[in-house]
Amino acid sequence: MKNKNEEKKKKIAILIPCYNEAKTIEKVVKDYQQVLPEAEIYVYDNNSTDNTDKIAKKAGAIVRYESRQGKGNVIRTMFQEIDADCYLMIDGDDTYPKENAREMCDLVLEKKVDMVIGDRLSSTYFKENKRPFHNFGNVLVRGLINTLFKSNVRDIMTGYRAFSYQFVKTFPVLSKGFEIETEMTIHALDKNFLLKEIPVEYRDRPKGSVSKLNTYSDGFRVLKTIARLFKEYKPTIFFSIISIIFLLISVIFGAPVFIEYFKTGLVPRYPTLIFAGFMLMISILMFICGIILEVVVKKHRQLFELMLINTKKEKE
Repeated sequence: MKNKNEEKKKKIAILIPCYNEAKTIEKVVKDYQQVLPEAEIYVYDNNSTDNTDKIAKKAGAIVRYESRQGKGNVIRTMFQEIDADCYLMIDGDDTYPKENAREMCDLVLEKKVDMVIGDRLSSTYFKENKRPFHNFGNVLVRGLINTLFKSNVRDIMTGYRAFSYQFVKTFPVLSKGFEIETEMTIHALDKNFLLKEIPVEYRDRPKGSVSKLNTYSDGFRVLKTIARLFKEYKPTIFFSIISIIFLLISVIFGAPVFIEYFKTGLVPRYPTLIFAGFMLMISILMFICGIILEVVVKKHRQLFELMLINTKKEKE
C-alpha cells in the first residue's frame, strides 16, 4: 500500500491576469492545457470590455474577476484566493512560450525553488520587442536593482514566473500596477528566497494585440517602486546617502565662513553659518534615522523567518 504522501498529487495552478486579451487568450489557455494537462488554469479578468472572460471560459479556464484596476491588484487577489503547491504566472498576450512551463514547475516542485524567473533578456527579447524605450527601461531597472541589492538577476520585469506555496502566501503585495514584478524580485532577494533563472524565448505580441504598458508612466512607477523598496529594505545605505548629501552642502557653505574666521577672527556671514549648521543637523538626523530603521528591518526579517516556518507547517 502506497504512503499517503506519495499518493498526494501536487497541485499546479496557472495564473493569467487579463485585461482586454480577447485576441490571444484562447490560444494561451489551450497551449498551457497541452503542456500541463493536470494544472488548473485561472484567468482573472480585470474589467475587460472585449469578452476576454467569455472566450477564456469557453477555452476551459476557470474565470474569476478583479474590479480594482491594475496588475498588482489582480495578483494580490490571485495569491489570496488560490491554494496550490506550485503557481505558474503568465501573461495573456501570448508572448511567453509554453515549452518552458514544465521545467519551471518541476524546479519548484522537485528542487524546492521559491521563484523561477523566465529570463527573456538573455534570449530573444531585444530582437522581438519593437519598443526601444522598453528595452532601455529593462536594462536600466536591472542595473539599478543588481547594484543596490548586490545581485545578478538578468530579467527583473518578466511576467513569466513560477512560485512556491511559501513565497505566494508570505509575499505582501503592495504595488497596484505593472511594477509588481519589480517588487516580487526585490522581496525575494531581500528575504533570501531560492531563485532560479532559465532563458525563455520571447515573441512580440501578435498583430491586433495592444500592450497595456505605458512606457513613461509605468516606467516612472517602476523607478519609484525601486526607490521606495530600497528605502524600506536598505535604510542604512539609503539614509546615509542623504546624510552625505546634506553634509557636503554644510561643508560647502560652512567652510568659507570658518576659513575667514580663522584668518580674521570675525564672522560677517551669520546667515550662511546658520544655514550650514542646519544642514549639518539634518545630516546627523538622517544618519541616525538610518541606524534606527535598520534595527527595525532586522527585527522584521527575524519575524518573517518565523512566519515562513509556520507557513510551512500549515502546508504540511
